[in-house]
Amino acid sequence: MKLKNIFYLLWVLLLLPLYSCEGEKDLVIIQNDLPIKTSVLYMVGDATPKGWDINSPTPLVASEDDALVFTWEGNLNVGEMKLCMTTGSWNDPFIRPLTGGTEIGKEPITDAPFKMNAGDPDDKWNIVAAGVYNIKFDMRHRTMSTVYLREPDGPEVTPIETENLYIIGDATPSWWNINSPTPCEKISDFIFVYEGGLNEGALQALLTPGDWAPAFILPIDADSKINKSGKDKELFNYSINHTNMWTVEDAGRYRLTFDLQNWTISAEYLGGYAPEKLYIVGSATAGGWSLDNATELAAVDGIEGEYTWTGYLSKGTFKATTVKDFGAPFYRPSSADCQISENGITATDVVFTSDPDDQWTVVTAGNYKIDINTKKLTISAEYLGDPGKRPIETTTLYILGDATPNSWDIGAPTPLDMKSENIFVYEGKLFKGALQATAVTGDWNVPFILPVTNGCKISKTGVESNEFDYLVDHTNMWQVEDTGNYRITFDLENWTISAEYLGE
Repeated sequence: MKLKNIFYLLWVLLLLPLYSCEGEKDLVIIQNDLPIKTSVLYMVGDATPKGWDINSPTPLVASEDDALVFTWEGNLNVGEMKLCMTTGSWNDPFIRPLTGGTEIGKEPITDAPFKMNAGDPDDKWNIVAAGVYNIKFDMRHRTMSTVYLREPDGPEVTPIETENLYIIGDATPSWWNINSPTPCEKISDFIFVYEGGLNEGALQALLTPGDWAPAFILPIDADSKINKSGKDKELFNYSINHTNMWTVEDAGRYRLTFDLQNWTISAEYLGGYAPEKLYIVGSATAGGWSLDNATELAAVDGIEGEYTWTGYLSKGTFKATTVKDFGAPFYRPSSADCQISENGITATDVVFTSDPDDQWTVVTAGNYKIDINTKKLTISAEYLGDPGKRPIETTTLYILGDATPNSWDIGAPTPLDMKSENIFVYEGKLFKGALQATAVTGDWNVPFILPVTNGCKISKTGVESNEFDYLVDHTNMWQVEDTGNYRITFDLENWTISAEYLGE
């Protein structure tokens, strides 16, 4: 073989990998342009009729002219949407916009390209105007088109047969507790009535407790309000898409009537709200911030919405609630700096809201008579004097802190021995570090036994000061100076502590 031919052959061999790479690159591009072959197509999202139900998403219809062109016509809500070719799994590829949040609204979209991928980025279309749409997905050319046809159609009304109906939401007495929503009374086959208190907040209705998946009874208009003006046979929707909610604007007593045959709701305002229970909770109360130990007020006979309580309040803060749920709205002062002292209360007006988290501030500890009226939204506070030290009633007492054997384990603090009704003793090892005492385990929100002054020393010579406080504010701590064995004695009647060093 001639030398010239040998050089030519070597040159061809060197170029072959480059041509091979270019060929593979072209193949990827061609692959991306290939039709997406599928016999079914579904849309899923809170904008669609079936919501986010991946097991039963809304199907599109294949065209008779081209089996890879799918269309759908009907109501779309404000919300998000993507498309899939399989049901029951979020892990398979989805049809998505090229850019997440691409808007679908009243302006038509024509042959816009889309992409298909599984996992992230979880891009979706954003429907910005509720209405009846015609949408088309061309799987052959990977494009989509939309046309806004008109305002949303009303629901197709068929009687809803059920033995039970419940209301749920932060406007209802049961809050958002799906396992125990507030029941309505069945008046006839299709008429259900709720008569009772409603707070400011959101409201929906459902047939089956314990499950968010089934259809709910919802307003057609996302801005539908319930207030003192009431409403008369407003048409509702029955949908698996739970986006819309009624908004209660005025707290009070209402009669809500649901007609499940004609799909209507009526609302009648009956006056101010008198809840079944009213509690106060906070660092000024005996139960601290523990809802399990919240202080219950007593309903005043003959005065609807009036509640009263007499007892000891520590320095601290409190607010009032109808349910034992920190997510619920609370009765509060209308301003952040409302004080309660021997001079009474600085402002008597009350608001019922979740935010801001304003609380009444007790600046003088002592006995008080507290009256709250939930219908008139007022509060009064009468100072009854300082009772002095009162026995702390408990049958258990524990110490905790890095000076104690079990350190800061609130679930298993170190127990003391009860020597008599009010005397508790710990005898054992203490280490250098901080120390506090509590009457209960597993809860940081209750009052603790603390030194009057932060950093009060416990050492070989005893305790620096024998007085203690009983507060939810856990700032103050005793400081053990010398590691060793001690006998620590708490007198819960006289609120004193003693410490005896027993040696190494």
